[in-house]
Amino acid sequence: MADKKILGFIGTGVMGRSMAGHLLDAGYEVHVYNRTKEKAEALIEKGAIWENSPAEIARKCGVVFTIVGYPKDVEETYLGKDGLVANAQEGALLVDMTTSSPSLARKIYAAGKKRGLGILDAPVTGGDKGAREATLTILAGGDEEDFKAAMPYFEKMGRTIKLMGKAGDGQNAKLGNQIVIAGTMTGMCEAMAFAKSCGLDVKEFIEAIGGGAAATWSLSNYGPRILKGDFEPGFFVKHYIKDMKLAEEAADEMELDLPALTLTRELYEELAEDGFGDKGTQSLYCLYDPQEE
Repeated sequence: MADKKILGFIGTGVMGRSMAGHLLDAGYEVHVYNRTKEKAEALIEKGAIWENSPAEIARKCGVVFTIVGYPKDVEETYLGKDGLVANAQEGALLVDMTTSSPSLARKIYAAGKKRGLGILDAPVTGGDKGAREATLTILAGGDEEDFKAAMPYFEKMGRTIKLMGKAGDGQNAKLGNQIVIAGTMTGMCEAMAFAKSCGLDVKEFIEAIGGGAAATWSLSNYGPRILKGDFEPGFFVKHYIKDMKLAEEAADEMELDLPALTLTRELYEELAEDGFGDKGTQSLYCLYDPQEE
């Protein structure tokens, strides 16, 4: 049977590096894999054990967490011949924390259950800051038994941790979160551009409206970064475009029209075409104030 004190972590980028680090700091044995090994070097120096493939992680670890780029990466990592489902130990728990497709999450769940595995989709929100500070919101979908088994590890990475429903519902909740962010990011950037054009002190403006009904996480966290000209990623533009497309696809399946989401996605695609795909989502401001590029 799988030893749930031996953990695997696949995907050690901006978010995963900090999340895996918290598990290491808690005293767990953590095995790591990333397509680019250099992105895992800091974790290896802290004591993580490098593995050369997802299959190797699956064979050695009782609980495996993944946070990779796109649904195609999730599908390959879980359902490929050398993936987690085919190679996992009996009774292992596999937890995908990537923002991905609800239908793919259900597909992975079904494949995992056929092999007697615990499967959760548990995407996160809170950005690089939340990952560093272990204050992420974790939105899980799957069986309650598996959710309870994952809770001790989730508590090392996040603060608000919710079982949202059956397999795929963690992804549905995360896509809903991304729809909210579509409005707050465009509103924040347009308001800051408006304030600057009016000749207001934008720093004072952010502090003033941040204490009222306009207060948002994006305003308090990204507003100061924009003022400093800091457009480095806490969350990549290219990944947010992916999330918005996933939300649109899910909405289409329900025959639900989301015009504000579509407009925001088009604005971000314009931004990506201007070379900002690998920058942070706060760089949307550069569409309104090009001199900030």
